[in-house]
Amino acid sequence: MKVWRWVFLGVLFAAFILRIDAFKLGRSRPTERIAGSAGDVLEDDPVGRLKVFVYELPSKYNKKILQKDPRCLTHMFAAEIFMHRFLLSSPVRTLNPEEADWFYTPVYTTCDLTPNGLPLPFKSPRMMRSAIQLISSNWPYWNRTEGADHFFVVPHDFGACFHYQEEKAIERGILPLLQRATLVQTFGQRNHVCLKEGSITIPPYAPPQKMHSHLIPEKTPRSIFVYFRGLFYDVGNDPEGGYYARGARAAVWENFKDNPLFDISTEHPTTYYEDMQRAIFCLCPLGWAPWSPRLVEAVIFGCIPVIIADDIVLPFADAIPWEEIGVFVDEKDVPNLDTILTSIPPEVILRKQRLLANPSMKQAMLFPQPAQPGDAFHQVLNGLARKLPHDKSVHLKPGEKILNWTAGPVGDLKAW
Repeated sequence: MKVWRWVFLGVLFAAFILRIDAFKLGRSRPTERIAGSAGDVLEDDPVGRLKVFVYELPSKYNKKILQKDPRCLTHMFAAEIFMHRFLLSSPVRTLNPEEADWFYTPVYTTCDLTPNGLPLPFKSPRMMRSAIQLISSNWPYWNRTEGADHFFVVPHDFGACFHYQEEKAIERGILPLLQRATLVQTFGQRNHVCLKEGSITIPPYAPPQKMHSHLIPEKTPRSIFVYFRGLFYDVGNDPEGGYYARGARAAVWENFKDNPLFDISTEHPTTYYEDMQRAIFCLCPLGWAPWSPRLVEAVIFGCIPVIIADDIVLPFADAIPWEEIGVFVDEKDVPNLDTILTSIPPEVILRKQRLLANPSMKQAMLFPQPAQPGDAFHQVLNGLARKLPHDKSVHLKPGEKILNWTAGPVGDLKAW
């Protein structure tokens, strides 16, 4: 019975591809501009709209940490490093703090890696507190607003909650000293204690040159229907199962491991990037956190992202029309994934592919070296510029204090 079902699905996929090809002959365009305000925002130029003062911190907060472990330059949390480098030479930088709209503190809180390359967040709160104590002691600008005109890049799994397990991150909450600052972070989930109002959600870092070196001819047919490579279970950290990815990845594997429409595996082949360019849909399920580099990879390689992460807040959502380029599937609906995807009309798929082919869409997801107009660096600046002018309430009255410097876990209060 299962064999006949596979045969049926194979015939269905072949018919599906033929339907798409038929539409391509008559109506396909290589790219499509993002319509309306989102397209305008995506192409905004932040230069001239804001000025940023970069604090000069002792190198132990940034450069020395990187020298100790250069792997930090290539992992998915590297945005904190490249944002620092970008701002040092950016035309929005000002050396006069009196004319600054925003203040940036370059602290590399994710650059403490295990032998396997995973960041250890346990020292991060003390490191961040130490940096804030330093700038508040040596400059007057923090104290006049308690950080309300400051921004910090915090690309941990759960941002400034500084833990890689959600339960622990929720228990910790956002570092109290950052409660008034603007946080630039990869983590985004609605109604979550680790995402405060006003934060700017960014894409994780993915090496631009590495991805571009794996590009294949654009006319290569997309012969894979659904593609995914990654963990389905995390036995080491979740031995009983069900907690990792809230069971969504396990559901993908259990329901579709034998389905010929689904090319899914834990193996990570050398042709991973090429395979994504041969796929129509790329699964982007949550893991420990709702985000992952697959989202960036899918956009860069024109593979329609299938986003399985309830309540996720996606990068630059005011500029990138995620509803138009992706497919959203509720975690509870994962067992119906095959029906959901095969039910999407070919004309809808083709439009998503045209939008994904827009160069400005791809550029906004990357932190290239050197920076390029419209890239992720500029999208961050656009987000900061749209918050200006600051409300008068950001400035404290003489003698007024809002933040509690002794709040938080006792371990965070130790010197770094």
